[in-house]
Amino acid sequence: MTQPAAAAQKEAPMSAAESAGDQESSRRLGVRWDVRTLSLLGVLAVLVAVGGITAPDEFLATSNLQLILTQASVIGVVTVGMTFVITSGGIDLSVGAIVALASVWATTVATQEFGFAGILFTAVVVGVGCGLVNGLLIAYGRMVPFIATLAMLASARGLALQITDGSTQIVSVASVLDLGARDAYVLGIPPLVLIFAAVTVIGWLLLNRTTFGRRTVAVGGNAEAARLAGIDVRRQRLYLYLLSGLCCGIAAFMLIVLAGSGQNTNGNLYELDAIAAAIIGGTLLSGGRGTVVGSVLGVLVFTTITNIFALNNLETAVQQIAKGAIIVAAVLVQRRSPHGDA
Repeated sequence: MTQPAAAAQKEAPMSAAESAGDQESSRRLGVRWDVRTLSLLGVLAVLVAVGGITAPDEFLATSNLQLILTQASVIGVVTVGMTFVITSGGIDLSVGAIVALASVWATTVATQEFGFAGILFTAVVVGVGCGLVNGLLIAYGRMVPFIATLAMLASARGLALQITDGSTQIVSVASVLDLGARDAYVLGIPPLVLIFAAVTVIGWLLLNRTTFGRRTVAVGGNAEAARLAGIDVRRQRLYLYLLSGLCCGIAAFMLIVLAGSGQNTNGNLYELDAIAAAIIGGTLLSGGRGTVVGSVLGVLVFTTITNIFALNNLETAVQQIAKGAIIVAAVLVQRRSPHGDA
């Protein structure tokens, strides 16, 4: 067999797999996903109505709606990265700890000399570095994602505590603090919300309109079949954890802007919130199916619930119980779905 023929034979299965993935992606973005999206939008509409009834003066105030969107933005960016990881059949329990480590490490270089660019660069590099370690352990070290990312969670939290010694790292760089000021709003929209929107659009395009996205779905659906089709499964998984780390780095920078400081407790329970938002949004926990838009709507649902509970002075315990009930309901719905069997 000639080399061109061999190359064509090698490429044919991959092209067929990618074509099937493209068709599957189109089908999933059709009526069935429109119904799911509309359902989540309906839930949001009900929550807005509940908030408007129970706390009419506070909930519908422009400042409160801006607060909801801003709070959703940080965890939302993390959730976009988590969506890719879960779609591939993986999990990342370390996202909250990576956000904490990236935020405190970035604030240690928060001097006027380094300024805005230095903080952003440091946060992103730390996030990507942690994602690289996760990816290498999982893809090439063949560690179970749960174990590898759990180890990263413990290590990153410990290192963040070591750096801060339990104290809050205050940021005094004016250009960073100004980004979170009301004067920086664009047409009434906080800059952090615009960053979140940009990450969401890029994530959607990446998952639904690129070869990278089709390969992610293929790996999550059947890793062995993806390998036989010519996809480098290990490299794809490495890239996915790098992407998750990148999102954590961006979120860490956003959190610094929002809080004006870095703490070792930053990102607490972000991993649970991100996983929960992705699940109720329609991303299949066992892999092979994911939706960035659904995950973002899931973030908005949880953030709105938290806001309503806070305005009505309900205990945090009640919030956690409600969140747990929603997660269980979402998983049960997935299992009853024709395409949602684990």
